[in-house]
Amino acid sequence: MLASWLGHQGIAGLNREGRERLLTAFEQVNANFGVLFTHLFGGGEARLVLVESDDPLEAGLEIMCQPPGKKLSTLSLLSGGEQTLTALALIFGVFLVNPAPICVLDEVDAPLDDANVTRFCDLLDEMTRRTETRFLIITHHAVTMARMDRLFGVTMQEQGVSQLVSVDLKKAEALVA
Repeated sequence: MLASWLGHQGIAGLNREGRERLLTAFEQVNANFGVLFTHLFGGGEARLVLVESDDPLEAGLEIMCQPPGKKLSTLSLLSGGEQTLTALALIFGVFLVNPAPICVLDEVDAPLDDANVTRFCDLLDEMTRRTETRFLIITHHAVTMARMDRLFGVTMQEQGVSQLVSVDLKKAEALVA
C-alpha cells in the first residue's frame, strides 16, 4: 500500500513538472510565433491556443491567425501560401526556443509566390543570424536558390552516370566580377 501511494506521488510529481515545463515552453513558442507571423505577413497577428482541456498535458492545440486585412480564423481557413508562411513562423518559433544544429526544409517554398519566397528567405537569413542552426533547403525555386550560400545538384553528363555538383555562390560571384 505504501509503495502504491509512493508510486502515485511520484507520478503526480512528474505530471506537475511536465505541466510546468510544457506551459513555459508553450508561452515562449507562442510569443515567438506571434512575432514571426507579424514579421512574415507585414502585420496581422497569430497565437496558439490550448483547447478541449484545462490540463495542458491533455489539451489540443489550435492555431489562430489573422493576416492583415482578414478576419481572425484557424489555420485551415487560410490559403495554401498563408498556411505555409504560418507554419514556417511556428517552426521557427520553436527553433528559437530550442535550436537544433541542423534543419532540413524540403520544398517549403513551393506554394509561395515570388514575394512570399522573398519573405521566407529574409526570415531564413534572420534565423541564421539568431541561431547556430545550419539550414539545408531542398528547392526548385530560383529565388530561393539565388539567396543561398551554396548549391548542390545532381547532373547526368552521360546516360546512367550521375554526378554531384557543388557551387559556392560567393566564390562564383567573385569569379564573374
